[in-house]
Amino acid sequence: MSVERTSPVVPSFESRVHGSLLGGALGDSLGYAVEFDSLAAIRARYGSAGLTTFGQLDGASHFSDDTQMTLYTVDGLVEALEWANDGVAADEIACLWLAYLRWLATQDVAVASSAPVPQPRWIDTQGVLRHRRAPGNACLSGLATGEMGTVARPVNADSKGCGTVMRSAPFGLIPHISREAVYKLSSDAASLTHGHPSARLSAAAFGLLIHNIVAGSDIRTAATEALAYVNGVPTKAPELAERLEAALQLSLQPTHLDPDELTAALGEGWIAEEALAVGLYAVLATSGSTPAEHFRTAIAVAINHSGDSDSTGSIAGNILGAYYGEDCLPADWLEAVEAPEVIRGMADRLLAVTTG
Repeated sequence: MSVERTSPVVPSFESRVHGSLLGGALGDSLGYAVEFDSLAAIRARYGSAGLTTFGQLDGASHFSDDTQMTLYTVDGLVEALEWANDGVAADEIACLWLAYLRWLATQDVAVASSAPVPQPRWIDTQGVLRHRRAPGNACLSGLATGEMGTVARPVNADSKGCGTVMRSAPFGLIPHISREAVYKLSSDAASLTHGHPSARLSAAAFGLLIHNIVAGSDIRTAATEALAYVNGVPTKAPELAERLEAALQLSLQPTHLDPDELTAALGEGWIAEEALAVGLYAVLATSGSTPAEHFRTAIAVAINHSGDSDSTGSIAGNILGAYYGEDCLPADWLEAVEAPEVIRGMADRLLAVTTG
């Protein structure tokens, strides 16, 4: 029976931060290997169970734009917190916009001359991040306008691609801030590239989900409370509520859905609310005798489908890493993941400005 396992040891905040960022990168990396493949193609290459471990890959693994943008989200938050710790008021969303513009520069995309030229930071010196790994079109086009998108003046007004939600776990990793602050940061940051309400609210729901987990909630309660919060705000995205409620209910079934049933019920993950629903379902519908076993099983469900496998895998990994901490990260997977020192470096920078 698929039942979420209670963590035997409450992880430290530091372990949750490292676990969430590394866990997201692991799910992203394994999913990126099959992102544009159909289920039939995945099974033809890796067998009936699909891709379930890094050992099945022919060569080195790589994380995608999902991890790149997540780390740049961390950097934007770190810069804002550095200013605040120095007693200087900073516009957090402007710091995030500048961080995303620095990410855009790594993608060899021309930006409008009206855009500011951000000062380089440590993350920009990391060569491993300077690769184009199938970035989302709305993220590229929204930033390339040189205009700072807002709720009132959206860029890509009709876009609700998953490029908002897949980068938003870090908003839940800032300690000692309110749910209202998490909501505003994550939804306003989503508006920098995507204007559709579902894209903004999906990012906010994900940030709140991580926030609630870090505060001590189990994953189901954290998701239920995050959904209740976004359902209570004036902006409405009924498709988000529909998908997340379906994920919560379907995950209670005694066996998890097969991949075709999963995408038929929740979507393929290319748009924001679908990616969040699939990632959440994969976590809640699986279990394991150890945190690492739960992680392996959930990521397999999250990525083996005809859809946006890296984003759904990344979201599932972020959730489980925040819940269990580093204990859930399989040792052999950590040995295979790309540039763990860069991911840990960004985690340490976030910890330095939030906990000292």
